Amino acid sequence: MIHPSYKELIDEINKNVAEDEEPIVTSRYSIVLASSKRARQLTAGDPALVKYERGKKALSVAVQELYEGKVNIIPGSEGDLEEIEEIEEITEEILEASEDIEAVEE
Repeated sequence: MIHPSYKELIDEINKNVAEDEEPIVTSRYSIVLASSKRARQLTAGDPALVKYERGKKALSVAVQELYEGKVNIIPGSEGDLEEIEEIEEITEEILEASEDIEAVEE
């Protein structure tokens, strides 16, 4: 089992948001984007903001940083739209490739 779960992570990130305000994170997708961005920063050499076991993967460290509130998610940051578009393009390419493979297999 993965710890923390998506639900726990979302709840932890949104715990200080007032009831009349929009939550910072509303979906798993937001968590995936934030943790992948932070993991790339760690891989590029940024220092970790939490203590972790040697050999732990950058993504696991990034998730722990989010869970402990060491890294904040800024809703609607400029790079998000570009990254979403890039992910959508890659997803389309993967779907097209899988359709081509299925057609060849038939």
